Amino acid sequence: MRVLRFLPLFSLCAVACGSTPGDGTADPPRVAAQSDLSTNAASDFGVHPRGRAETIFVIAMENHNFTQPDPTAAPQQILGNAAAPYINGLITPGNPSAAQVSYAVSYHNAGVGVHPSEPNYVWAEAGTDFGVHTDADPSAAANNVFNAPHLTGQLDTARIRWRNYEEDVDLSSAATTSASGTTGPVNPYNGSTQFNYAVKHNPMAFFTDTATENVVPLTQLAADLKDRRVGQYNWITPDQFNDAHSALNGGFTYKGTLFTGDQASIAQGDNFLSIIVPQIMATKEYKDNGVIVLWWDESEGGDGTDRTIPWIVVSPLAKGNAYASTVELSHSSDLKTWEELFELPFVSNPIPATETNAAGTGFNDVATVNDLSDLFVRGAIPHH
Repeated sequence: MRVLRFLPLFSLCAVACGSTPGDGTADPPRVAAQSDLSTNAASDFGVHPRGRAETIFVIAMENHNFTQPDPTAAPQQILGNAAAPYINGLITPGNPSAAQVSYAVSYHNAGVGVHPSEPNYVWAEAGTDFGVHTDADPSAAANNVFNAPHLTGQLDTARIRWRNYEEDVDLSSAATTSASGTTGPVNPYNGSTQFNYAVKHNPMAFFTDTATENVVPLTQLAADLKDRRVGQYNWITPDQFNDAHSALNGGFTYKGTLFTGDQASIAQGDNFLSIIVPQIMATKEYKDNGVIVLWWDESEGGDGTDRTIPWIVVSPLAKGNAYASTVELSHSSDLKTWEELFELPFVSNPIPATETNAAGTGFNDVATVNDLSDLFVRGAIPHH
């Protein structure tokens, strides 16, 4: 790939951002057979899927299984959920929005007992949670500030540009301090004045070298896309309403239906993705072999193989037409793939002995897990 080298960025600024929601379908998806794959999927977007993946956008979502033993048990699963028509449209073969989409059907928790949310974000950077299970803001007292090899630290060493877009961080006193309230500016996605920046969903905040580096408000993304100032690796965390973690006060009306409780949180997240994904897809960074990953943090109600976590990729290099990969994957698979793409050594931080993989047959060590290559056309993901 064309690995461009830049000095790190240090900034905290806000630029207004807005766009319009996309349409979706609530029809439940099916697993795509190889014969379903659309080899010309990228032609509709004026691009041709050849070469290696280039610019990466990871959008972090929250607290819902893709599938679970009881689909309607709270919190309800994403697959087939009426509150998530856009997401389900992405993974429905034949749906126009699925043309450049692949998704995982065997993506499991990073390890047994890796909860609550924060350890999973740490794992996305370091391939372990260091045995620390808390949602606290980073501090010595909480034992959740780490000085160890991790992805964005590696990118700094290699002088590869990255950005950390955190919604509502500009409403906090610092990137390492959570903030919430009801009297913020009108949110450009959900129309409310509620805000909720949670440091536990900011993976770089827990490492000494990147805690406040390259972090900017999500409102900066539109200008960065327009001016082509995004990084080669971009982490995007919506606030706790737009990432489907928490319901807005009074619920959320979405496509004419008032959703309340946890279903409102799912609808809020679906609405957010229906806006931001097409916004990124319209850019040159996306069309030139860009990758958008929709990433969820953890399984709910258990860590076994009977629960899967949603994981979706939108890319000109995806196999496309809602190709469903059955390869066993976890957060370590993402980390391994980004290190392969950017020609970085695999991190090898120790995993606690109790945090086995979902099947209980071993551990999700970065060096030995499957990478994400099955979801892409041949050659998109290089191997060490």
